[in-house]
Amino acid sequence: MSVSLSTPISSLMTNKRRVSALKSLGLITVGDALTYYPFRVTEPVALRALREARAGQPMAFAAQVRQVRVVPMNARRGFRLEVSVDDADFARTRNVNGTIARLVFFSGKRQYIDWLSARMHSGADIVVAGEPTEFNGQLQFTHPEVLTVDPDSRDSEESGSVRPGDEAQSRGGAATKRIYDADSEEEALRRVCRPRPVYHATSRISSEHIHEAILGFLDLLRDSSVGTDGDAEDEKARAGASGTDAASTDASRHADAGPAGSTDAGPADAAAASGTSPDIAALCQAIPDIVPESIRDVHALMHRAQAFLAIHDPQSTKEFHQAIATLRYEEALVSQTAVLQSRQHARQTQAHACADDALRDMFIASLPFKLTGGQREVIDDIAADMAQSYPMQRLLQGEVGSGKTVVAVAAMLQAVGAGYQAVLVAPTQVLAEQHYQTISAMVNGDSMQVAVTLLTGGMRLAARRKALAQAASGEPGIIIATHAAFSSTFQAPNLALVVIDEQHRFGVEQRESLRARGELTPHLLVMTATPIPRTAAMTWFGDLDISWLTELPGGRKPIRTVVVPEADAWTMAAMFAHIRKRLDAGERVYVVCPRIDMDEDADGAGDAGEDGFEAFDDGSDDERAQAAAGRQPGRRGRGASQASGSGSDSSEPMAEPKPPLHAVAEIAQRLQSLPQFEGVAFATLTGRDDDATKAQVMADFSSGKTPVLVATTVIEVGVDVPQASCIVIFDADRYGLSQLHQLRGRVGRGGTDSWAFLVSRAEPDSIAAQRLEVIHHSLDGAEIAQADLELRGAGDVLGDTQSGVKSGLKLLRVVKDVTIIAKARTDADALLDADPDLSHAVQLAGAVLDFTRGGESQIVSS
Repeated sequence: MSVSLSTPISSLMTNKRRVSALKSLGLITVGDALTYYPFRVTEPVALRALREARAGQPMAFAAQVRQVRVVPMNARRGFRLEVSVDDADFARTRNVNGTIARLVFFSGKRQYIDWLSARMHSGADIVVAGEPTEFNGQLQFTHPEVLTVDPDSRDSEESGSVRPGDEAQSRGGAATKRIYDADSEEEALRRVCRPRPVYHATSRISSEHIHEAILGFLDLLRDSSVGTDGDAEDEKARAGASGTDAASTDASRHADAGPAGSTDAGPADAAAASGTSPDIAALCQAIPDIVPESIRDVHALMHRAQAFLAIHDPQSTKEFHQAIATLRYEEALVSQTAVLQSRQHARQTQAHACADDALRDMFIASLPFKLTGGQREVIDDIAADMAQSYPMQRLLQGEVGSGKTVVAVAAMLQAVGAGYQAVLVAPTQVLAEQHYQTISAMVNGDSMQVAVTLLTGGMRLAARRKALAQAASGEPGIIIATHAAFSSTFQAPNLALVVIDEQHRFGVEQRESLRARGELTPHLLVMTATPIPRTAAMTWFGDLDISWLTELPGGRKPIRTVVVPEADAWTMAAMFAHIRKRLDAGERVYVVCPRIDMDEDADGAGDAGEDGFEAFDDGSDDERAQAAAGRQPGRRGRGASQASGSGSDSSEPMAEPKPPLHAVAEIAQRLQSLPQFEGVAFATLTGRDDDATKAQVMADFSSGKTPVLVATTVIEVGVDVPQASCIVIFDADRYGLSQLHQLRGRVGRGGTDSWAFLVSRAEPDSIAAQRLEVIHHSLDGAEIAQADLELRGAGDVLGDTQSGVKSGLKLLRVVKDVTIIAKARTDADALLDADPDLSHAVQLAGAVLDFTRGGESQIVSS
């Protein structure tokens, strides 16, 4: 059987439960497994006897269990397991005297404690790796990694006997041989000392088992490339890939390695020489390189096969990080080549040249205010782009309230002035109707008359047919639409410009469906108020020309942001009293909640339809719980850190559950019952409301009939009520920073003093509390976006349709790897200049094609 990167894992592994567990991680093929990268690698652990222990420095040693004691913890639920160990035999090999140490484990689950105590019974031989501390004058290791060692595996296999104390009862009552983690002390020491990759695991499969499977796949690829027969391959698959005999597989991979050594330098050397590596040349035949050799030599990069081996079976931490750097550059080169190819293809299509700017200039002259310098500059850039015979592709990023709508209207009037149509697509009906009213007033006056058509999915049938007929006529004008513009019934034969408002709410396929309607490709202007750092924009929107609006129009006052601990009753009461004063002054107040109803899943996006809340879990609770137990967050391994049988990791302490998220219905009821809001009318707005209800609610809120609006994040984009001066955001610690910045921008649009109150239940000094401090002290969207990108990742900030969450980019970091991205872009540009079709870089061309075909075309946002 020939094995390649596209070979299904299911055809190589006999352990179907393991296949299913890998599939749950998204690992279907061998290539998927090799690109499932570890999130860290452990440092080589020094071998030391207990008398050589140094506080705070990880170490490994062999010992024998002397005593096991289970202690109930009366002050809190759970149990403590204390294991006394003696390293006398191991210490003699180090020429020191042996001594006693204590291993301590905590768990709320009795069955886990029982399992541990059975493994580490009195007289058991074990190998321990951990960080020593001192407690009550005795050396102690809290939640160390423990491997049990077969005291005499060869004799047991030959005689078939069961050693006294090494029996376990099966369900049928028969005695069975105890299962050990390692066949020998040397093997166990080698495994705990060498650098090891640590993978994101689940309750179904541990990091160690993921590691074993990937090593098996590497062996199969190497053997397949040198013509190993099918029977031998099947045997290797069973031993290496299925994980049915992990210990023997590990031993065979490191057959040439001796004991881990007897000095502090020994373990590192042993780890670096922990066996004969697979034939790199054979592996390179099975795994062709993507980066052209000329570029690889310039940047001193590894071959792709060598990098895979160094990541999944590192001989040193230095080699591991070199391999990560190689594959990070590979991702940068593939993504930037795709971006530049998309840009080249766009320049080869035809578009309507819109060079007549008379109508646009008439509009600008009619404005009752003066444009900012940034607005004027962006309008000129757009005008120059639209005058070309190939389509404009421009991203306009602007702070909330920076005047993007005026820029968009100027661009649309340039298209109308040239005799064509322009469409502006908004993500919600509320925003579309608001744009329709605002733009109609702007372009219809004494000096000019421009046809403006509204098209939404919630219109009555007669009105909808009339709007569709107006668009289909091809007469010059502006069309304001929602997702209805993507319907096959929408036709605009003279469409010259497509404006996408809040582009992160739309998929690339939707935008492309609009641009492919006519014979010529329309110009494209996408706008966003979601802050995107310039470095991220270089990566994700590299095929677009990018403009930034950072200057706010005159009259806008800074928004005062206050973080309010929900448990602080005095501060909460003071906030409500302040809000009542603003209401009495004729102003409006938003109250934002992440959920609609109390009976929804506490951590889910509680809204449907247009609401966009995504609960942000920073993992701090889990990390604190694991730190309390003396474990590194995210670390999973074999031995004492992994339960047997089902493969679940029962050693992880259960984190305290987060309190349920607040709901619109709950908060509206609570606020109305407060004396501060006596006589004040409330309204609610969620994504579940129909379009007519939404329109009526917004009209009543704007007029002051219901001056308090309790809503979900449906108000996040575009809603413009100048009288709104306060916004209260419940569960603010559970939002992304960019989303909080967007919501904060809903107030202060009328030039009045304004406040944003971020109500939080985060613990002081927690990661969530630190995140809120970022937005508390900054009004700079770019600064906030960069912090959000670093804390949350590209997917949550940019939206899945523009992010790396669903893309092939697994190592490239858009903030930290700017230098790598810049180098890759330069290299990609030079490659395409010399070889536009990449006919001399076939593997790179294939990787780019896979990148764009596999759903990653959203990254280039063409």
